[in-house]
Amino acid sequence: MKYFYYILLFLLSSQLNSQTNLVITNPLAEEILRGNFTPDDYLPPFPVTTPSFIAENIDANISPDSLKSYLEVMRSFRTRHTSSDTTSATEGMGAARRWALAKFQSFSDRLIPSYFQFDFETCGVGQHRNIFAVLPGTGPHYQEVVLVEAHFDSRCGELCDTECTAEGMEDNGSGSAAVLELARVMSLYTFDRTILFVLTTGEEQGLLGAEAFSSFFFDEDLPLKAVYNNDIVGGIICGATASPPGCPGLNDIDSTNVRIYSSGNLNSRNKMLARFVKLEYEEMIAPIAAQTNVINIMSTEDRTGRGGDHIPFRSQGFPAIRFTSANEHGDVSTSDPDYHDRQHTSDDILGIDTDGDEILDSFFVDFNYLARNTVINGNAIAMTALGPEPAAAFELNPIDVGFEVVIDDPNNYGTYRVGVRQFSGLDFDTIYTLQQATDTLLGLIPDQLYVVSVATVDENGVESLFIGERFNDFETGLATIAAAQENIKLLQNRPNPFDEATYFGVWVDEVPNYSTAEIVVRDLQGRTLSLLPITLNPGLNEVLYNFEHHSYQPGVYTYTLMLDDYPLITKRMMYAY
Repeated sequence: MKYFYYILLFLLSSQLNSQTNLVITNPLAEEILRGNFTPDDYLPPFPVTTPSFIAENIDANISPDSLKSYLEVMRSFRTRHTSSDTTSATEGMGAARRWALAKFQSFSDRLIPSYFQFDFETCGVGQHRNIFAVLPGTGPHYQEVVLVEAHFDSRCGELCDTECTAEGMEDNGSGSAAVLELARVMSLYTFDRTILFVLTTGEEQGLLGAEAFSSFFFDEDLPLKAVYNNDIVGGIICGATASPPGCPGLNDIDSTNVRIYSSGNLNSRNKMLARFVKLEYEEMIAPIAAQTNVINIMSTEDRTGRGGDHIPFRSQGFPAIRFTSANEHGDVSTSDPDYHDRQHTSDDILGIDTDGDEILDSFFVDFNYLARNTVINGNAIAMTALGPEPAAAFELNPIDVGFEVVIDDPNNYGTYRVGVRQFSGLDFDTIYTLQQATDTLLGLIPDQLYVVSVATVDENGVESLFIGERFNDFETGLATIAAAQENIKLLQNRPNPFDEATYFGVWVDEVPNYSTAEIVVRDLQGRTLSLLPITLNPGLNEVLYNFEHHSYQPGVYTYTLMLDDYPLITKRMMYAY
Protein backbone atom coordinates (compact mmCIF):
# COMPACT_ATOMS: atom_id res chain seq x y z
CA MET A 1 0.00 0.00 0.00
CA LYS A 2 2.96 2.32 0.39
CA TYR A 3 2.83 3.37 -3.27
CA PHE A 4 -0.75 4.67 -3.03
CA TYR A 5 -0.25 6.96 -0.04
CA TYR A 6 -0.15 10.33 -1.81
CA ILE A 7 -2.94 9.54 -4.24
CA LEU A 8 -5.30 8.50 -1.44
CA LEU A 9 -4.57 11.72 0.42
CA PHE A 10 -5.20 13.76 -2.70
CA LEU A 11 -8.42 11.98 -3.58
CA LEU A 12 -9.67 12.41 -0.02
CA SER A 13 -8.95 16.14 0.03
CA SER A 14 -10.48 16.58 -3.44
CA GLN A 15 -13.64 14.73 -2.50
CA LEU A 16 -14.08 16.76 0.67
CA ASN A 17 -13.30 19.97 -1.26
CA SER A 18 -13.04 21.72 2.08
CA GLN A 19 -10.46 24.41 1.47
CA THR A 20 -12.51 27.50 2.31
CA ASN A 21 -12.07 31.24 2.79
CA LEU A 22 -9.59 31.63 -0.06
CA VAL A 23 -7.94 35.02 0.50
CA ILE A 24 -5.11 36.86 -1.26
CA THR A 25 -3.71 39.05 1.51
CA ASN A 26 -2.24 41.73 -0.80
CA PRO A 27 -5.09 43.42 -2.72
CA LEU A 28 -2.69 44.69 -5.40
CA ALA A 29 -1.47 41.16 -6.11
CA GLU A 30 -5.08 40.01 -6.44
CA GLU A 31 -5.94 42.77 -8.91
CA ILE A 32 -2.94 41.84 -11.05
CA LEU A 33 -3.97 38.15 -11.09
CA ARG A 34 -7.44 39.24 -12.16
CA GLY A 35 -5.94 41.35 -14.95
CA ASN A 36 -7.17 44.61 -13.44
CA PHE A 37 -4.08 46.74 -13.92
CA THR A 38 -2.37 49.01 -16.42
CA PRO A 39 0.61 47.20 -17.99
CA ASP A 40 2.58 50.41 -18.58
CA ASP A 41 2.72 50.96 -14.81
CA TYR A 42 5.06 47.96 -14.53
CA LEU A 43 7.43 48.72 -17.39
CA PRO A 44 11.03 49.16 -16.23
CA PRO A 45 13.02 52.18 -17.52
CA PHE A 46 14.76 49.99 -20.09
CA PRO A 47 12.56 46.99 -20.96
CA VAL A 48 14.34 43.83 -22.13
CA THR A 49 12.03 41.69 -24.25
CA THR A 50 14.24 39.98 -26.86
CA PRO A 51 13.65 36.21 -26.45
CA SER A 52 17.14 35.05 -27.44
CA PHE A 53 18.79 37.58 -25.12
CA ILE A 54 16.53 36.56 -22.24
CA ALA A 55 17.27 32.86 -22.82
CA GLU A 56 21.02 33.50 -22.88
CA ASN A 57 20.84 35.51 -19.68
CA ILE A 58 18.66 33.01 -17.86
CA ASP A 59 21.31 30.41 -18.65
CA ALA A 60 24.11 32.76 -17.54
CA ASN A 61 22.48 34.23 -14.42
CA ILE A 62 20.85 31.25 -12.71
CA SER A 63 23.40 30.75 -9.94
CA PRO A 64 24.34 27.54 -8.08
CA ASP A 65 25.63 29.77 -5.28
CA SER A 66 22.28 31.57 -4.98
CA LEU A 67 20.44 28.24 -4.88
CA LYS A 68 22.79 27.04 -2.14
CA SER A 69 22.25 30.22 -0.12
CA TYR A 70 18.45 29.78 -0.16
CA LEU A 71 18.78 26.16 0.98
CA GLU A 72 21.14 27.13 3.79
CA VAL A 73 18.52 29.52 5.14
CA MET A 74 15.68 27.02 4.69
CA ARG A 75 17.52 24.36 6.70
CA SER A 76 17.92 26.83 9.57
CA PHE A 77 14.16 26.76 10.23
CA ARG A 78 14.56 23.11 11.37
CA THR A 79 11.15 22.16 9.98
CA ARG A 80 8.71 23.58 7.47
CA HIS A 81 5.92 21.18 8.36
CA THR A 82 2.57 22.55 7.20
CA SER A 83 1.22 22.74 10.76
CA SER A 84 4.43 23.62 12.60
CA ASP A 85 4.99 26.71 14.74
CA THR A 86 3.92 30.03 13.18
CA THR A 87 4.91 32.35 16.05
CA SER A 88 8.63 31.65 16.45
CA ALA A 89 10.99 34.10 14.75
CA THR A 90 13.52 31.39 13.96
CA GLU A 91 11.81 27.99 13.58
CA GLY A 92 8.81 26.44 11.86
CA MET A 93 6.56 27.31 8.96
CA GLY A 94 5.75 30.82 10.16
CA ALA A 95 9.38 31.96 10.21
CA ALA A 96 10.07 30.19 6.92
CA ARG A 97 7.19 31.73 5.02
CA ARG A 98 7.91 35.23 6.35
CA TRP A 99 11.47 34.86 5.10
CA ALA A 100 10.28 33.63 1.68
CA LEU A 101 7.83 36.54 1.33
CA ALA A 102 10.59 39.02 2.21
CA LYS A 103 12.95 37.31 -0.21
CA PHE A 104 10.49 37.72 -3.09
CA GLN A 105 10.11 41.39 -2.14
CA SER A 106 13.87 41.95 -2.06
CA PHE A 107 14.43 40.86 -5.64
CA SER A 108 12.60 43.64 -7.47
CA ASP A 109 9.98 46.33 -6.92
CA ARG A 110 8.25 44.90 -10.00
CA LEU A 111 7.55 41.67 -8.09
CA ILE A 112 4.36 41.95 -6.05
CA PRO A 113 4.47 39.45 -3.12
CA SER A 114 1.52 38.10 -1.15
CA TYR A 115 0.18 35.23 0.87
CA PHE A 116 -2.65 33.07 -0.42
CA GLN A 117 -4.56 32.09 2.71
CA PHE A 118 -7.05 29.25 3.03
CA ASP A 119 -8.82 27.31 5.76
CA PHE A 120 -8.41 23.57 6.06
CA GLU A 121 -8.14 21.45 9.19
CA THR A 122 -4.99 19.33 9.12
CA CYS A 123 -2.73 18.18 11.94
CA GLY A 124 -4.53 20.41 14.44
CA VAL A 125 -4.19 23.65 12.49
CA GLY A 126 -7.06 25.18 10.54
CA GLN A 127 -5.50 28.02 8.53
CA HIS A 128 -2.56 27.89 6.11
CA ARG A 129 -0.74 30.12 3.65
CA ASN A 130 0.93 29.72 0.28
CA ILE A 131 3.57 32.34 -0.53
CA PHE A 132 3.74 33.88 -3.99
CA ALA A 133 5.02 36.78 -6.04
CA VAL A 134 3.52 38.06 -9.28
CA LEU A 135 5.48 39.69 -12.11
CA PRO A 136 2.92 41.70 -14.12
CA GLY A 137 2.81 41.21 -17.86
CA THR A 138 3.28 44.27 -20.03
CA GLY A 139 2.15 43.09 -23.46
CA PRO A 140 -1.16 42.52 -25.25
CA HIS A 141 -1.73 39.26 -23.32
CA TYR A 142 -0.92 40.71 -19.89
CA GLN A 143 -4.09 39.17 -18.39
CA GLU A 144 -2.88 35.62 -19.12
CA VAL A 145 -0.81 33.90 -16.42
CA VAL A 146 2.10 31.45 -16.49
CA LEU A 147 2.65 29.73 -13.13
CA VAL A 148 5.74 28.04 -11.68
CA GLU A 149 5.45 26.33 -8.31
CA ALA A 150 7.12 24.13 -5.71
CA HIS A 151 5.84 22.90 -2.39
CA PHE A 152 7.55 24.64 0.50
CA ASP A 153 6.51 22.28 3.29
CA SER A 154 8.57 19.39 4.65
CA ARG A 155 7.86 16.37 6.88
CA CYS A 156 9.16 13.26 8.59
CA GLY A 157 7.57 9.80 8.43
CA GLU A 158 4.55 10.54 10.63
CA LEU A 159 2.07 12.72 8.79
CA CYS A 160 1.40 15.09 11.69
CA ASP A 161 4.75 15.04 13.48
CA THR A 162 5.37 18.78 13.72
CA GLU A 163 8.22 18.49 16.21
CA CYS A 164 10.73 16.31 14.36
CA THR A 165 13.58 17.98 12.52
CA ALA A 166 12.58 18.01 8.85
CA GLU A 167 14.93 20.19 6.84
CA GLY A 168 13.47 18.77 3.61
CA MET A 169 16.38 19.75 1.39
CA GLU A 170 15.70 17.51 -1.61
CA ASP A 171 11.96 17.22 -0.89
CA ASN A 172 11.34 19.99 -1.52
CA GLY A 173 13.86 22.62 -0.61
CA SER A 174 15.37 22.02 -4.04
CA GLY A 175 12.19 22.96 -5.89
CA SER A 176 11.55 25.93 -3.57
CA ALA A 177 15.05 27.26 -4.17
CA ALA A 178 14.46 26.96 -7.92
CA VAL A 179 11.27 29.04 -7.72
CA LEU A 180 13.01 31.74 -5.67
CA GLU A 181 15.92 31.88 -8.09
CA LEU A 182 13.57 32.09 -11.06
CA ALA A 183 11.82 35.06 -9.44
CA ARG A 184 15.17 36.77 -8.87
CA VAL A 185 16.45 36.33 -12.40
CA MET A 186 13.24 36.66 -14.41
CA SER A 187 12.18 39.89 -12.69
CA LEU A 188 15.07 41.52 -14.60
CA TYR A 189 13.16 41.14 -17.86
CA THR A 190 9.81 42.09 -19.37
CA PHE A 191 7.22 39.61 -20.59
CA ASP A 192 3.99 39.82 -22.52
CA ARG A 193 2.14 37.60 -20.04
CA THR A 194 2.06 37.73 -16.24
CA ILE A 195 4.32 35.25 -14.42
CA LEU A 196 3.37 33.83 -11.02
CA PHE A 197 5.99 32.32 -8.67
CA VAL A 198 4.37 30.11 -6.01
CA LEU A 199 5.55 28.24 -2.90
CA THR A 200 2.69 26.04 -1.71
CA THR A 201 1.99 24.51 1.68
CA GLY A 202 0.14 21.34 2.61
CA GLU A 203 1.49 19.25 -0.26
CA GLU A 204 2.55 16.52 2.14
CA GLN A 205 -0.95 16.39 3.64
CA GLY A 206 -2.71 15.94 0.30
CA LEU A 207 -1.74 18.72 -2.15
CA LEU A 208 -3.78 21.19 -0.08
CA GLY A 209 -2.18 24.48 -1.13
CA ALA A 210 -2.22 23.62 -4.82
CA GLU A 211 -5.80 22.41 -4.55
CA ALA A 212 -6.82 25.73 -3.02
CA PHE A 213 -4.95 27.85 -5.57
CA SER A 214 -6.16 25.83 -8.57
CA SER A 215 -9.73 26.16 -7.28
CA PHE A 216 -9.28 29.93 -7.11
CA PHE A 217 -8.13 30.09 -10.74
CA PHE A 218 -10.95 27.79 -11.87
CA ASP A 219 -13.73 29.44 -9.86
CA GLU A 220 -12.69 32.92 -10.97
CA ASP A 221 -12.27 31.79 -14.60
CA LEU A 222 -8.76 33.21 -14.83
CA PRO A 223 -6.71 32.52 -17.98
CA LEU A 224 -3.90 30.25 -16.73
CA LYS A 225 -1.75 29.26 -19.71
CA ALA A 226 0.58 26.69 -18.15
CA VAL A 227 1.73 25.28 -14.80
CA TYR A 228 5.33 24.18 -14.14
CA ASN A 229 5.74 22.20 -10.91
CA ASN A 230 9.16 21.47 -9.41
CA ASP A 231 9.30 18.71 -6.82
CA ILE A 232 12.60 16.98 -5.90
CA VAL A 233 14.81 18.50 -8.59
CA GLY A 234 18.25 18.78 -6.96
CA GLY A 235 19.39 15.34 -5.86
CA ILE A 236 21.55 13.04 -7.99
CA ILE A 237 21.98 10.01 -5.68
CA CYS A 238 19.72 6.96 -5.90
CA GLY A 239 18.45 5.46 -2.65
CA ALA A 240 17.89 1.82 -1.85
CA THR A 241 14.22 2.44 -2.71
CA ALA A 242 12.54 4.73 -5.22
CA SER A 243 8.96 4.89 -6.40
CA PRO A 244 8.66 3.22 -9.81
CA PRO A 245 9.87 3.99 -12.36
CA GLY A 246 12.80 4.16 -9.96
CA CYS A 247 16.50 4.72 -10.31
CA PRO A 248 18.95 1.86 -10.92
CA GLY A 249 20.03 1.17 -7.34
CA LEU A 250 21.70 2.37 -4.17
CA ASN A 251 24.26 5.16 -4.69
CA ASP A 252 23.84 5.33 -8.47
CA ILE A 253 24.68 8.87 -9.62
CA ASP A 254 22.81 10.70 -12.37
CA SER A 255 23.63 14.38 -12.75
CA THR A 256 22.45 14.83 -16.34
CA ASN A 257 18.90 13.49 -16.69
CA VAL A 258 15.65 15.07 -15.51
CA ARG A 259 12.13 13.66 -15.77
CA ILE A 260 8.96 15.50 -16.83
CA TYR A 261 5.73 13.86 -15.73
CA SER A 262 2.36 14.78 -17.22
CA SER A 263 -1.09 13.35 -17.68
CA GLY A 264 -2.58 11.86 -20.81
CA ASN A 265 -1.31 10.83 -24.21
CA LEU A 266 -3.05 11.56 -27.50
CA ASN A 267 -4.22 15.18 -27.68
CA SER A 268 -3.15 15.80 -24.07
CA ARG A 269 -2.32 19.46 -23.50
CA ASN A 270 -0.06 18.34 -20.66
CA LYS A 271 2.06 16.09 -22.87
CA MET A 272 2.14 18.78 -25.55
CA LEU A 273 3.40 21.22 -22.89
CA ALA A 274 6.16 18.75 -21.95
CA ARG A 275 7.21 18.46 -25.60
CA PHE A 276 7.19 22.27 -25.89
CA VAL A 277 9.56 22.52 -22.90
CA LYS A 278 11.94 19.99 -24.43
CA LEU A 279 11.88 21.64 -27.85
CA GLU A 280 12.55 25.13 -26.45
CA TYR A 281 15.42 23.81 -24.33
CA GLU A 282 17.06 21.85 -27.13
CA GLU A 283 16.82 24.74 -29.59
CA MET A 284 17.51 27.75 -27.36
CA ILE A 285 19.62 26.57 -24.39
CA ALA A 286 21.48 23.42 -25.43
CA PRO A 287 23.49 25.17 -28.20
CA ILE A 288 24.81 27.84 -25.78
CA ALA A 289 25.05 26.06 -22.42
CA ALA A 290 28.40 24.91 -21.06
CA GLN A 291 26.71 21.76 -19.78
CA THR A 292 23.21 20.47 -20.44
CA ASN A 293 20.69 18.12 -18.90
CA VAL A 294 18.69 15.54 -20.84
CA ILE A 295 14.92 15.90 -20.63
CA ASN A 296 13.00 12.63 -20.40
CA ILE A 297 9.26 12.87 -21.11
CA MET A 298 7.59 10.22 -18.96
CA SER A 299 4.45 8.32 -19.91
CA THR A 300 2.64 8.74 -16.58
CA GLU A 301 1.45 11.73 -14.57
CA ASP A 302 3.75 10.87 -11.67
CA ARG A 303 5.69 8.01 -10.14
CA THR A 304 3.61 4.97 -9.23
CA GLY A 305 1.20 5.77 -6.41
CA ARG A 306 2.66 9.24 -5.90
CA GLY A 307 1.40 12.71 -6.68
CA GLY A 308 2.38 16.36 -6.82
CA ASP A 309 1.04 19.88 -6.99
CA HIS A 310 0.59 19.81 -10.77
CA ILE A 311 -2.31 17.35 -10.38
CA PRO A 312 -4.91 19.75 -8.88
CA PHE A 313 -4.27 22.22 -11.72
CA ARG A 314 -4.53 19.48 -14.35
CA SER A 315 -7.78 18.26 -12.78
CA GLN A 316 -9.20 21.78 -13.23
CA GLY A 317 -8.30 21.71 -16.93
CA PHE A 318 -5.06 23.73 -16.89
CA PRO A 319 -1.99 22.33 -18.73
CA ALA A 320 0.40 21.17 -16.00
CA ILE A 321 3.65 19.21 -15.75
CA ARG A 322 6.08 18.10 -13.03
CA PHE A 323 9.90 18.22 -13.07
CA THR A 324 11.69 15.56 -10.99
CA SER A 325 15.29 14.41 -10.69
CA ALA A 326 16.30 11.23 -12.45
CA ASN A 327 17.43 9.75 -9.12
CA GLU A 328 15.36 9.88 -5.96
CA HIS A 329 16.46 8.91 -2.45
CA GLY A 330 13.48 6.91 -1.20
CA ASP A 331 9.90 5.83 -1.84
CA VAL A 332 8.56 7.29 1.47
CA SER A 333 7.81 3.85 2.96
CA THR A 334 8.94 5.18 6.34
CA SER A 335 6.79 2.70 8.29
CA ASP A 336 8.97 -0.11 6.94
CA PRO A 337 11.67 -0.93 9.55
CA ASP A 338 14.08 -1.61 6.68
CA TYR A 339 13.58 1.86 5.19
CA HIS A 340 16.86 3.77 5.48
CA ASP A 341 16.59 6.34 2.68
CA ARG A 342 16.50 10.08 3.31
CA GLN A 343 13.16 11.10 1.81
CA HIS A 344 10.57 11.93 4.50
CA THR A 345 13.05 11.56 7.35
CA SER A 346 15.25 13.82 9.46
CA ASP A 347 18.09 12.74 7.17
CA ASP A 348 16.81 14.77 4.21
CA ILE A 349 19.56 17.27 4.91
CA LEU A 350 21.70 19.54 2.79
CA GLY A 351 24.94 17.66 3.40
CA ILE A 352 27.50 16.53 5.95
CA ASP A 353 30.68 17.79 7.59
CA THR A 354 33.36 15.23 6.74
CA ASP A 355 36.38 16.90 8.40
CA GLY A 356 34.88 18.09 11.69
CA ASP A 357 35.29 21.84 11.10
CA GLU A 358 31.53 22.43 11.48
CA ILE A 359 31.21 23.42 7.81
CA LEU A 360 29.27 21.27 5.36
CA ASP A 361 31.60 20.02 2.65
CA SER A 362 29.76 17.04 1.11
CA PHE A 363 26.29 17.77 -0.24
CA PHE A 364 23.21 15.70 -1.05
CA VAL A 365 21.83 18.47 -3.25
CA ASP A 366 23.94 19.07 -6.35
CA PHE A 367 23.75 22.83 -6.88
CA ASN A 368 25.01 22.73 -10.46
CA TYR A 369 22.47 20.07 -11.42
CA LEU A 370 19.73 22.06 -9.68
CA ALA A 371 20.82 25.18 -11.56
CA ARG A 372 20.56 23.40 -14.91
CA ASN A 373 17.05 22.18 -14.06
CA THR A 374 16.14 25.73 -13.03
CA VAL A 375 17.37 27.00 -16.41
CA ILE A 376 15.10 24.47 -18.18
CA ASN A 377 12.17 25.93 -16.23
CA GLY A 378 13.17 29.52 -16.80
CA ASN A 379 13.54 29.16 -20.54
CA ALA A 380 10.18 27.39 -20.87
CA ILE A 381 8.42 29.95 -18.69
CA ALA A 382 9.97 32.81 -20.65
CA MET A 383 8.95 31.42 -24.03
CA THR A 384 5.44 30.64 -22.77
CA ALA A 385 5.15 34.19 -21.46
CA LEU A 386 6.57 35.73 -24.66
CA GLY A 387 5.17 33.51 -27.39
CA PRO A 388 2.30 34.14 -29.81
CA GLU A 389 -1.26 32.94 -29.65
CA PRO A 390 -1.79 29.35 -30.89
CA ALA A 391 -3.58 28.56 -34.10
CA ALA A 392 -7.36 28.17 -33.87
CA ALA A 393 -7.32 24.71 -35.47
CA PHE A 394 -5.78 22.70 -38.29
CA GLU A 395 -6.70 19.90 -40.65
CA LEU A 396 -4.71 17.05 -42.19
CA ASN A 397 -5.47 15.74 -45.64
CA PRO A 398 -3.69 12.66 -47.04
CA ILE A 399 -2.16 13.07 -50.48
CA ASP A 400 0.03 10.79 -52.57
CA VAL A 401 3.33 12.15 -51.25
CA GLY A 402 2.45 12.80 -47.62
CA PHE A 403 0.09 15.12 -45.76
CA GLU A 404 -1.39 18.44 -46.66
CA VAL A 405 -1.74 20.51 -43.50
CA VAL A 406 -4.20 23.41 -43.44
CA ILE A 407 -3.78 25.76 -40.46
CA ASP A 408 -6.55 28.10 -39.29
CA ASP A 409 -4.58 31.10 -37.98
CA PRO A 410 -6.70 34.22 -37.35
CA ASN A 411 -3.54 36.18 -36.46
CA ASN A 412 -1.78 35.38 -39.75
CA TYR A 413 1.63 34.82 -38.17
CA GLY A 414 2.83 33.25 -41.41
CA THR A 415 5.35 30.83 -39.86
CA TYR A 416 4.44 27.55 -38.19
CA ARG A 417 6.07 24.55 -36.49
CA VAL A 418 4.50 21.16 -37.09
CA GLY A 419 5.53 18.44 -34.67
CA VAL A 420 5.25 14.83 -35.85
CA ARG A 421 5.69 11.73 -33.69
CA GLN A 422 5.06 8.04 -33.96
CA PHE A 423 1.80 6.99 -32.34
CA SER A 424 3.62 4.93 -29.69
CA GLY A 425 6.31 7.54 -28.97
CA LEU A 426 6.34 10.39 -26.48
CA ASP A 427 8.85 12.70 -28.21
CA PHE A 428 8.67 14.56 -31.49
CA ASP A 429 10.40 12.58 -34.23
CA THR A 430 10.34 15.42 -36.76
CA ILE A 431 9.71 19.16 -36.62
CA TYR A 432 8.64 20.88 -39.84
CA THR A 433 8.90 24.66 -40.22
CA LEU A 434 6.34 26.02 -42.68
CA GLN A 435 6.17 29.48 -44.21
CA GLN A 436 2.50 29.35 -45.15
CA ALA A 437 -0.71 28.20 -43.53
CA THR A 438 -1.36 25.51 -46.15
CA ASP A 439 1.59 23.34 -47.01
CA THR A 440 2.71 19.75 -47.59
CA LEU A 441 4.62 17.55 -45.15
CA LEU A 442 7.05 15.47 -47.17
CA GLY A 443 9.34 12.60 -46.22
CA LEU A 444 6.95 10.62 -44.04
CA ILE A 445 7.12 6.88 -44.52
CA PRO A 446 3.95 5.14 -45.77
CA ASP A 447 2.33 2.50 -43.58
CA GLN A 448 3.18 4.34 -40.37
CA LEU A 449 0.75 5.96 -37.96
CA TYR A 450 1.75 9.56 -37.24
CA VAL A 451 0.47 12.03 -34.66
CA VAL A 452 0.68 15.71 -35.60
CA SER A 453 0.41 18.97 -33.63
CA VAL A 454 0.90 22.61 -34.64
CA ALA A 455 2.37 25.80 -33.17
CA THR A 456 2.45 29.32 -34.55
CA VAL A 457 5.73 31.28 -34.68
CA ASP A 458 6.02 35.05 -34.19
CA GLU A 459 8.46 37.51 -35.75
CA ASN A 460 10.96 36.82 -32.95
CA GLY A 461 11.04 33.12 -33.76
CA VAL A 462 9.18 32.02 -30.62
CA GLU A 463 6.66 29.19 -30.82
CA SER A 464 3.22 29.19 -29.26
CA LEU A 465 2.13 26.19 -27.24
CA PHE A 466 1.23 23.27 -29.51
CA ILE A 467 -2.41 22.43 -30.16
CA GLY A 468 -4.68 19.64 -31.28
CA GLU A 469 -2.85 16.39 -31.91
CA ARG A 470 -4.39 14.63 -34.91
CA PHE A 471 -3.39 11.38 -36.51
CA ASN A 472 -3.58 10.05 -40.03
CA ASP A 473 -1.70 7.30 -41.83
CA PHE A 474 -2.66 7.97 -45.47
CA GLU A 475 -3.80 4.54 -46.63
CA THR A 476 -2.02 2.40 -44.03
CA GLY A 477 -4.84 -0.01 -43.42
CA LEU A 478 -6.85 1.75 -40.73
CA ALA A 479 -9.92 -0.21 -41.79
CA THR A 480 -8.14 -3.46 -40.90
CA ILE A 481 -7.03 -2.00 -37.56
CA ALA A 482 -10.54 -0.77 -36.77
CA ALA A 483 -11.96 -4.24 -37.44
CA ALA A 484 -9.28 -5.81 -35.24
CA GLN A 485 -10.08 -3.42 -32.39
CA GLU A 486 -13.72 -4.46 -32.54
CA ASN A 487 -12.99 -8.20 -32.56
CA ILE A 488 -9.99 -8.54 -30.25
CA LYS A 489 -9.74 -7.96 -26.48
CA LEU A 490 -6.45 -7.77 -24.59
CA LEU A 491 -7.27 -9.15 -21.16
CA GLN A 492 -5.83 -8.03 -17.84
CA ASN A 493 -2.79 -10.13 -17.01
CA ARG A 494 -3.24 -12.72 -14.27
CA PRO A 495 -2.30 -12.71 -11.53
CA ASN A 496 -1.94 -8.98 -11.04
CA PRO A 497 0.00 -7.89 -9.04
CA PHE A 498 2.39 -10.82 -9.52
CA ASP A 499 5.74 -11.84 -8.07
CA GLU A 500 7.28 -14.39 -10.46
CA ALA A 501 5.24 -15.00 -13.59
CA THR A 502 2.05 -13.81 -15.22
CA TYR A 503 -0.20 -14.81 -18.14
CA PHE A 504 -1.15 -12.46 -20.94
CA GLY A 505 -4.49 -13.33 -22.51
CA VAL A 506 -6.05 -12.24 -25.81
CA TRP A 507 -9.69 -13.02 -26.60
CA VAL A 508 -10.46 -13.18 -30.35
CA ASP A 509 -14.00 -13.11 -31.73
CA GLU A 510 -12.87 -13.02 -35.34
CA VAL A 511 -9.31 -13.55 -36.52
CA PRO A 512 -8.08 -10.49 -38.46
CA ASN A 513 -5.95 -10.53 -41.56
CA TYR A 514 -2.46 -10.17 -40.08
CA SER A 515 1.12 -11.34 -40.52
CA THR A 516 2.61 -11.09 -37.02
CA ALA A 517 1.24 -10.59 -33.52
CA GLU A 518 3.25 -10.12 -30.34
CA ILE A 519 3.02 -8.84 -26.78
CA VAL A 520 5.54 -6.08 -26.05
CA VAL A 521 6.51 -5.46 -22.40
CA ARG A 522 7.82 -1.97 -21.59
CA ASP A 523 8.72 0.06 -18.53
CA LEU A 524 7.06 3.42 -17.90
CA GLN A 525 9.89 5.22 -19.64
CA GLY A 526 8.91 3.42 -22.85
CA ARG A 527 11.92 1.10 -23.00
CA THR A 528 11.15 -2.28 -24.57
CA LEU A 529 11.96 -5.15 -22.19
CA SER A 530 10.55 -8.23 -23.95
CA LEU A 531 8.81 -9.32 -27.17
CA LEU A 532 6.51 -12.33 -26.89
CA PRO A 533 5.11 -13.79 -30.15
CA ILE A 534 1.51 -14.94 -29.90
CA THR A 535 -0.72 -16.78 -32.37
CA LEU A 536 -4.28 -15.51 -32.60
CA ASN A 537 -7.02 -18.12 -32.90
CA PRO A 538 -10.74 -17.79 -32.16
CA GLY A 539 -11.34 -17.74 -28.41
CA LEU A 540 -8.74 -17.43 -25.64
CA ASN A 541 -5.03 -17.19 -26.53
CA GLU A 542 -2.45 -17.04 -23.75
CA VAL A 543 1.29 -16.64 -23.33
CA LEU A 544 3.27 -17.01 -20.07
CA TYR A 545 5.81 -14.38 -19.07
CA ASN A 546 8.33 -15.26 -16.37
CA PHE A 547 9.62 -12.15 -14.59
CA GLU A 548 11.92 -13.97 -12.17
CA HIS A 549 14.46 -14.42 -14.97
CA HIS A 550 14.82 -10.64 -15.33
CA SER A 551 16.35 -8.08 -12.97
CA TYR A 552 13.38 -5.72 -12.97
CA GLN A 553 12.53 -3.36 -10.14
CA PRO A 554 9.10 -3.71 -8.47
CA GLY A 555 6.59 -1.33 -9.95
CA VAL A 556 4.24 -0.69 -12.85
CA TYR A 557 4.95 -1.92 -16.39
CA THR A 558 2.92 -1.91 -19.59
CA TYR A 559 2.15 -4.63 -22.08
CA THR A 560 0.92 -3.94 -25.61
CA LEU A 561 -0.64 -6.20 -28.22
CA MET A 562 1.13 -5.37 -31.48
CA LEU A 563 -0.51 -6.38 -34.76
CA ASP A 564 1.84 -6.05 -37.74
CA ASP A 565 3.87 -3.49 -35.73
CA TYR A 566 0.74 -1.48 -34.91
CA PRO A 567 0.07 -0.90 -31.16
CA LEU A 568 -3.48 -2.22 -30.93
CA ILE A 569 -4.17 -2.21 -27.16
CA THR A 570 -2.05 -1.36 -24.09
CA LYS A 571 -2.64 -2.26 -20.44
CA ARG A 572 -0.70 -1.88 -17.19
CA MET A 573 0.43 -4.46 -14.66
CA MET A 574 2.13 -4.42 -11.26
CA TYR A 575 5.30 -6.39 -10.55
CA ALA A 576 5.54 -6.76 -6.77
CA TYR A 577 8.44 -9.16 -6.24
